Amino acid sequence: MADEITGRDLWITTEALATALVALEQLPAERQPTGNMDDMKKLLAHAASGNVSIHLAQAKIRFNPDLDPMTVYRSYGISGPDEE
Repeated sequence: MADEITGRDLWITTEALATALVALEQLPAERQPTGNMDDMKKLLAHAASGNVSIHLAQAKIRFNPDLDPMTVYRSYGISGPDEE
């Protein structure tokens, strides 16, 4: 971004988009704004430069602290250091 406000604008934007997507995915299917969610995924993919999975996984863990983090990471296709 050309005119940074915080010095972390892109990071904050990716985190906000990922968090919003995870929150919206928890709504019943009939209440999910799928068109907006599709556009948010496109924005996230662009902003995250291909690191979408890590942002979504971290957001899911924040919303679901009782879940095993490695299970969540694996569900997004992210393996642990000794799983590669």
